[in-house]
Amino acid sequence: MDPRALPPRLVIDPTLHPEISVELRSSPHLLRMARSGARVDTTKNPAALFILPALTVVLSIATGMQILLIPGIGLLVIVLFRWMAADSTYRSTKRKLRLARENADRFILPEDLDHPCQMLLRRAQNAVQAIMASRVHKDGLIDSVDNQVSLPEEVWQIAQRLRRLSSMHAEHGRLVPRELPPGMEDAFKPYTEALDTAWTSLSYRVRRLEKYAKQVLKADKAYHAHRRLEALAAKTPEYQQLIADTVRDELARERIRELADQAAHVRKVFEESILQARQAAGELLRAPLTSE
Repeated sequence: MDPRALPPRLVIDPTLHPEISVELRSSPHLLRMARSGARVDTTKNPAALFILPALTVVLSIATGMQILLIPGIGLLVIVLFRWMAADSTYRSTKRKLRLARENADRFILPEDLDHPCQMLLRRAQNAVQAIMASRVHKDGLIDSVDNQVSLPEEVWQIAQRLRRLSSMHAEHGRLVPRELPPGMEDAFKPYTEALDTAWTSLSYRVRRLEKYAKQVLKADKAYHAHRRLEALAAKTPEYQQLIADTVRDELARERIRELADQAAHVRKVFEESILQARQAAGELLRAPLTSE
């Protein structure tokens, strides 16, 4: 399946404490429960698990049937451990659900967005993922520290605005009649245009993010070629000697010069691609989202 057609991933406020962020990210089903207002099922009484083994022990003592005592005690121990595990899971689930409710405005689920907004957010996430996975980013050639801070914040800001836009899309659809009475079109037009303007602005922002990702991928390819050329450059004297030994003098000098020129050309392409990626990042991150 085309990754661009997949729903977006969970987005969490990057300023949230890392421990809380990890807790929320580990249990997306609980985030959905928190969003829907669902509660943990408390109808099952774990004490009921003890009834059968307890009766077995009591019966063995009352009747003097020692043969039932050991199995009964064994069952009690097993049930005790199961109860402890279930109780621990219940407490952990309850704690995480409470945490999700307390931070309900600090995460955005795919289902918080309508389909067009989901696809736009996914595009933004794909662009950021491509940048963060690039070799030029990992090797610190394109302001990696700034990327690690600014790009998650960029996705969070886009996601927040898309969530609000999705909500207003739904409200607009409920309030605006499908067939407007004659002469009423102009009265509803400013509201529709406001939604369209917000969508256009967010789409433009994502396209700029994608432009940055394309520049990074271009730089990555140049970097890959540059690294290969560096490995060859270490062997340049061997290539030059080979030419000098096998080609007549005037042609040898030309070929040797071409080796040096080609190395310089690849280095120039690499440096220019890195510069273009940095410029794309600067254009994106210098412009506040609210200014578009």
